[in-house]
Amino acid sequence: MVKFDTYREAFPNARLGRKPNGVLEVALHTDGGKLVFNGHTHEQFVHLFHVIGEDHANRVVILTGSGDAFMDAISPEGFDFFSPQGYDKILREGRKVLSNILDIEVPMISALNGPVLLHSEYALLTDIILATPQTMFQDKPHFEFGIVPGDGVNLLWPEVIGSIRGRYFILTRQLLDAPTAKDWGVVNEIVPADRLLARAHEIADGIAALPPLTSRYTRIALTQKLRRIIDEGSGYSLALEGISAADVARAAAQNKRPRSA
Repeated sequence: MVKFDTYREAFPNARLGRKPNGVLEVALHTDGGKLVFNGHTHEQFVHLFHVIGEDHANRVVILTGSGDAFMDAISPEGFDFFSPQGYDKILREGRKVLSNILDIEVPMISALNGPVLLHSEYALLTDIILATPQTMFQDKPHFEFGIVPGDGVNLLWPEVIGSIRGRYFILTRQLLDAPTAKDWGVVNEIVPADRLLARAHEIADGIAALPPLTSRYTRIALTQKLRRIIDEGSGYSLALEGISAADVARAAAQNKRPRSA
């Protein structure tokens, strides 16, 4: 079994702390501030969620961000969308990170400290979602890069808020504020920013007091449908994203070709 001390300092973009009752807090960050997502964090988080799931001393996981956003900034550094080998890596990591979150067989709480403009699927795979008044949701970067949103948002948003609303959210890059997200069932509670983590720990402590098998097996029971959705759809969706990325690359290459005299 994985031991906490072997991985607590292993991830440069995740600050980990665990209380004696097994409540693990995971704060995503870049240099201590808000996370800037890139190809390196994409790879890193696959391993992060895997080792968390392998450590049976974890009783509840709180996932949060640092600074003024949960995740609202992305850099192309470390990504290779435009070669078969590069996108194969993205596809494999994209599938694995979702399955590794679902393989965390203890209840998970998202404490969303600000905007979630990319990879909101991470939060949607947790069991309880807390937000602040500053939290908002959008799928921003896919269409900005000109590629299909195939990383899981396409599967989970229609499941959470309904098919018509979900497709509209993706296609129009709709910006959902916290009250609307709560009304639509995305968010359980809206908490003042200075109380967010305290409230997350309050809920987590109550869950951690349950018998270990009860809390663990309840998470498993509650996520069976999500597992089927991800297993059935993520590979195909990510392949479609890759095809669209290849088309973007082809168009960009044509635009850079010098015109003949």
